[in-house]
Amino acid sequence: MSNLDVTLHIIYFILMITAAIYFFILSRSPKNVPLYEYVIAMIITAWSGTAYLSIALGQGVVERADRTIYFARYLDWVVTTPLLLLSLALTAMFYEKKKNKGLLIALVSADVFMILTGLIADFSPERTKYIWYSFGIIALIIVLFILWMPLRRMAKAGGKRLSRHYNFTAAYLTSFWVLYPTAWLLGSTGLNITQEMVSALSFIILPLFSKIGFGIIDLHGLRRLNQ
Repeated sequence: MSNLDVTLHIIYFILMITAAIYFFILSRSPKNVPLYEYVIAMIITAWSGTAYLSIALGQGVVERADRTIYFARYLDWVVTTPLLLLSLALTAMFYEKKKNKGLLIALVSADVFMILTGLIADFSPERTKYIWYSFGIIALIIVLFILWMPLRRMAKAGGKRLSRHYNFTAAYLTSFWVLYPTAWLLGSTGLNITQEMVSALSFIILPLFSKIGFGIIDLHGLRRLNQ
């Protein structure tokens, strides 16, 4: 890892911890938004920052002759991406007293499957890498189907304001989640079209928007719904 790479991951850690503190401050005045929404946002940012700190310290990576495997990214994603989806799903069910646990389990399970197959793909030789990558893409399609079909219907049943907020936050998160497998495929983990530093930078910028950005948009949107 280069000095620039280390510096970028340290900056990422600082930004994520700052965001976690910000979400904690928001939780002191919840404005009728359930406390678990704030707790989820705090866990996402705090854990993601901690996982990336391990990369900066040289502990979350495996150096190979041909490339560097950032396995700490997967330790980040296997915790934070299910929580992101859980947060979005709970937004869709915001006015429902009884949450659809079966749908939540299906959503989280598909996401965990996607992350773990990506991890296997990253450690796999060239001839089997894309088998696991394909499994991950199938899981991503399932995730997006749940977001845009049953969950969208639930949000619509909650009224125009909730539906509008859910559609915006779901579109925001979807746009970044589609970029993740694209960056994976084009980087050193896949076809190696982009330089390793470009790939590393992609996986710093994307989670900043998909974690901090999503948390700010979702929490402030829910706070406005109750005003």
